[in-house]
Amino acid sequence: MKKAIPLIALVLMLSVQAYPQKKTFVLVRHAEKDVSATADRVDPELTSAGRERAQRLAKVARRYRPGAVYSTDFKRTRDTAAPLAARRGKTVEIYDPKKLKELVDIMLASGTKRFLVVGHNNTTPALANILIGEDRFAPLGESEYGKIWIVKLKNGKVRSVEVIDY
Repeated sequence: MKKAIPLIALVLMLSVQAYPQKKTFVLVRHAEKDVSATADRVDPELTSAGRERAQRLAKVARRYRPGAVYSTDFKRTRDTAAPLAARRGKTVEIYDPKKLKELVDIMLASGTKRFLVVGHNNTTPALANILIGEDRFAPLGESEYGKIWIVKLKNGKVRSVEVIDY
């Protein structure tokens, strides 16, 4: 029994280390995209208002000091993430919006503690829902921009969820 106690203690310590103590996820839908008649329908660029919003995001989100920046592989999401990634000296990592659970697993398993994830009107609230383990947030409207979800986890459990406008 005396030999089992240190082994049990080791297993408990390793299980707590499976997910680092604190993680912060800053989730945002891409900024305003070009929906004009001449815009690329599949992969539109940001409008001037969208580029301004991306700069605003870089200022607002920098206080969270993301150690990793993720984006889907579209111009509008990459261009929304780029200003903050540049300020932080980070490369924008591409993720598949159809594999949100896989993205969560990657982020939880990584040694990084703070993340910025840029997605879409449906995937950003869905990602927040996966992180908090409940279906709380509905997809955004097609013309709804400017919301940030901040999800904080401690030891794999939800510590706080905040939605702010920027």
